[in-house]
Amino acid sequence: MDQLIVAKFGGTSMADATAMLRSARVSKDHKAKIVVVSATSGTTNQLLELANKAVKGTWEECEKIISAIEAKHHLIASDLKVSPQQQEVVNQLLKEMSTLAQGVNLLRECSPRAKDQIQSIGERLSSVLFTSAVQKVFESEENVKWLDVRTLMNTDSQHGRAVPNITKISNKCKKVLPNLRSEDIVYITQGFIGKDDLGITTTLGRGGSDYSATLIGEGVGADLVQIWTDVAGIATTDPRICPKAQPIDVISFKEAAELAVFGAKVLHPTTLSPALRANIAVFVGSSYEAEAKGTWIKKSSDATPLVRAMAIKRDQAMLTITTPKMMNAYGFLANIFNAFAQNKVSVDAITTSEIAVSMTVDADTAHNKELLHDLRKLGDVAIEEKLALVSLIGNNINHTPGLGSRIFKSLDNINVRMICQGASKHNFCFLVNDPEGPDAVKRLHYEFIESQL
Repeated sequence: MDQLIVAKFGGTSMADATAMLRSARVSKDHKAKIVVVSATSGTTNQLLELANKAVKGTWEECEKIISAIEAKHHLIASDLKVSPQQQEVVNQLLKEMSTLAQGVNLLRECSPRAKDQIQSIGERLSSVLFTSAVQKVFESEENVKWLDVRTLMNTDSQHGRAVPNITKISNKCKKVLPNLRSEDIVYITQGFIGKDDLGITTTLGRGGSDYSATLIGEGVGADLVQIWTDVAGIATTDPRICPKAQPIDVISFKEAAELAVFGAKVLHPTTLSPALRANIAVFVGSSYEAEAKGTWIKKSSDATPLVRAMAIKRDQAMLTITTPKMMNAYGFLANIFNAFAQNKVSVDAITTSEIAVSMTVDADTAHNKELLHDLRKLGDVAIEEKLALVSLIGNNINHTPGLGSRIFKSLDNINVRMICQGASKHNFCFLVNDPEGPDAVKRLHYEFIESQL
C-alpha cells in the first residue's frame, strides 16, 4: 500500500499560476493525498496592512490594498482558467474581505476575532485557486476536492495564536476523512486557520501553515509530511549570511526543533511537535527544485556531529529582574515564570545569579506593559535591546570538553552578553549585540563547518 502523504506548500509556491501548476505537478509526482497551502506570496502581509489601515487610515488607502489583492487573485484565476463555480467562490471571498474591512473602518476598531477572519481570506483564496491547478494536472475534477480545514482544525478561542485541540482534531479527521487511504481522491486544504467550539474562525499565528500540516498528518495517521518551500531543505546556517552553508541530508527531530526555535526560517517552531508525537517522518524540499535531495527529519540520525548547524534570532531583548529578596529564597523563580505564563509570553534562554534572573524575549515583548507591571512587583526590571541570540545546534554539546574554548576563541573581540548552556545536549546559545550577530555566525560556521570540509 502506498504511503499516506500530507504535503504543504508555502506562499512562494503559490506565488502565481506558474508556481501553482509547478507545485501541483510536485504534489502529483509525490502522491500526496492531502495538500495544505499557504496564502499567495505577500497576501497575509497585505491583509494585515488592510486591517491596520481600516482602523488608522482612510478608506481610500484600504481600497488600494483591496484592489491589489483582487488584481493578484483575478490574474491567477484567469491564467488558470478556473471553472465558473471556482471563480464565483473567489469573487465571494474577495467581497467578504472588502465587507470586513468596511466594517472595521466604520468602527475604527479591529478585534482579534475580526483580524483572524480577515487573515483567513488569504488561505481560503489560494486553496480554491490551487484546487483548479491540481485538477488541471490530474485532468480530473472528480478526483481533486477542496476541503475546508475548519472542519478538521479545532482550536481554543485565543485569536491570533489559537491552540489546537489534538484529540478533537484526530476525531474530526476520522469522521470527515474515514476512507482517506483507500479512496482515489486528493484533498486541497488550508494552513494557518482553524475554528473554535463556537464555530468562529481562528488562526494559529504567523508560520502556522507548517504546523497545520503536521497536525493534520498526526490526525489522519500519515506516514510522511512534506514541507515544500523555496529552498532545497535545511542548511547548516542561513546561506544569506554564509554563502558556504552546507545542505543537511538527515537531521533528528530534536536538532531540527532546536534550530526552528532558535531562528531557522525554514520551519515554524511548533511544526515538529505533532510529527514527533506520532513518529511521522518530515521531508523539507523546494517546489522549484523538486529533484534536489532536500532534508529528511527523523526520530534519529546515523550521523551525530558535535555541531550540526547554527541559527540566529535577531531583534532580541534581555529582561533582568533584580532583588535581594531572591537570595536563599524559595518560590521566587516560580513567581517570575508565573508572570510570563499569565501574559502568555515564552522565554528562549535564561540564566540566574544570587539576586538576579536574566532572560531573552522578542523585542516586541520587552514592551509588554502587563508583563512588565507584573515583573516589577517582584523586583527591579532592566531592559537591554538590539541583541541577537546565536545558537549552535548539535549533539552532546554539554558533555564535550574544549567546546567553549573553540567558541570563544572564534568570537575573539565580540562581546558576549549572556550564555545559556547545559540544559540541552543539543544547544549552546549566547547573546551578542545585534549588528555583531551575523559576524558571529560566520566565524562559528567557519570554525565548525567550513574548516571540516
